[in-house]
Amino acid sequence: MLAEQDLKLVDALQAAPRASWSTLGQALGVGAVTAARRWDALVDRGDAWLTAYVGGELTARLSLAFVEIDCEPGAALPVASALAADPRVATVEYLAGPCDLLAHVVTPTLRELAAYTPAVPGVVRTRTVLSPRMFTEGSRWRVRAISPGQREALSAKPARNRAPLRFDDADRALILALGADARASAASLAASLGVGATTVRRRLDTLLGRGAIRVRCEIARSASPAPVTVTLWLRVPPDKLETTARSLAMLPEVRMCAALTGAANLMLVLWLPSQHDTVAVEALLAAKLPWLEITGRAVTLRSVKLMGRLLDASGRGAGRVPLDFWAAVPVPGHGDRDGGRSGG
Repeated sequence: MLAEQDLKLVDALQAAPRASWSTLGQALGVGAVTAARRWDALVDRGDAWLTAYVGGELTARLSLAFVEIDCEPGAALPVASALAADPRVATVEYLAGPCDLLAHVVTPTLRELAAYTPAVPGVVRTRTVLSPRMFTEGSRWRVRAISPGQREALSAKPARNRAPLRFDDADRALILALGADARASAASLAASLGVGATTVRRRLDTLLGRGAIRVRCEIARSASPAPVTVTLWLRVPPDKLETTARSLAMLPEVRMCAALTGAANLMLVLWLPSQHDTVAVEALLAAKLPWLEITGRAVTLRSVKLMGRLLDASGRGAGRVPLDFWAAVPVPGHGDRDGGRSGG
């Protein structure tokens, strides 16, 4: 696990991923140069990184599915590596559970999602389940190393402008540029995109303020206080789905909670200190939500890709595939191998 000061830095960046180093350093009681140097060291080792992607109300314009994949014996990891090269596949996990691999696939429309087929040698069968709603996702998960007061001081206030949010090719390009460097300044983004800095700053402020761009600070599983991923498939009475999902989203162990269209109508992803903690969590769920039925369980043996970040065997950042959900075809290869360095 990371040293306490590094965990605090990750937690601070989870609260305010684009805050200045002086602001972050002041909150943590260290100098700006020290904070920046520590972050660079974490990124260089693959222990932490930043990811930017479309979120909030813009997700209603996209289609999300969880694809369960069964593979030939010994083919799971090669198949996972091939799937990870696709920019529409946000996350790929190798599981001990009801399937060999679980892929999170995002496309602009249902029609394109229907056309998605993991045509990779070694795939035996696939099952696709749509997710009509995401109740909570990884950008809200916290290391919980800083105090509530520090987190509150760093947290940005939500935007008040609720006018209809436009989204065009320029915004798409802006999100992809942030994916390459989530801490890039408006001037730097403007230079790379070939547009005016004022325009970029205005669109960036709007999209970030509305949550339409999510910037997430991640920590390598081997360096995390909660290194084990457990996925639960749940069945909940339809009239209790909303309240149940909101209750589950409040649990600190919950990384993701999503509605499903299958026999199980809710998926829950937990980050736990140990696989043995699953028993206690399930007992807690049974006590607090007795109408909830667990229909399936899986433990992640290896995360191959996490929201566009390619991971090595220890779960450290080892490369990046742009999260271009609008891409027409998969991108060959495995993305760039820059180690995911984010500036500052």
